[in-house]
Amino acid sequence: MEFQVKFKVNENLYVKDPENSEVGRAIVKYSIELIYETGFESFTFKKLAQKINSTEATVYRYFSSKHKLLTYILNWYWSYIEFISKLRLQEIKEPLQKMEKILQIITHNDAIDYKIEDYDLTKFHNIIIAESSKSYLVKDVDEINKELVFNPLKSLCGFFAEVISEAKPDFPYPRSFASTLLETAHNQQFFSEHLPKLTDNHIKKIKHKKYVLDYLRFLTFNQIK
Repeated sequence: MEFQVKFKVNENLYVKDPENSEVGRAIVKYSIELIYETGFESFTFKKLAQKINSTEATVYRYFSSKHKLLTYILNWYWSYIEFISKLRLQEIKEPLQKMEKILQIITHNDAIDYKIEDYDLTKFHNIIIAESSKSYLVKDVDEINKELVFNPLKSLCGFFAEVISEAKPDFPYPRSFASTLLETAHNQQFFSEHLPKLTDNHIKKIKHKKYVLDYLRFLTFNQIK
């Protein structure tokens, strides 16, 4: 299934909207490729400029820092996951089945293969697992938060919290549990792949995404059944 989707990303994250030009879209597309290949720490605007056959000055005309560029990419992803979740849950009536579908989506075990124009969703997911916390685990997070750039993440967790409350109305921590599930989906995938003795998958030795989904199912349905 192929979607042509666009999301309004917070204007505080860019100098010039990359969606409005071919160069801007190339900057976003190839920054995903490069962060996936090198990691965020080694990612530079100089390397990105070389990737798109342009100059650093051109990149800076769109983004003032690589942190804002990373947060822009994450904003797009959070908005996409909320869009897909709402779309996939439309035909599901039973709240626990909704939760099962959410767990499949955030661990990328969803059965439908979504093709997104210009973006490699597999690489996107790897960036989210390895790099997403670097957007908000920073010293000046409170100042950054005032610009509302984390609203897509908050909106996503808010939607998940609604489903949790639907499944168990008296559950006292729906938002905390929603954000915990999302972060755990990323952390356990990373640990399973790279530091398996921080998980139990060093014993079970099953596919990483399947392991994480099984673990989240255990957490979720022991809490909200």
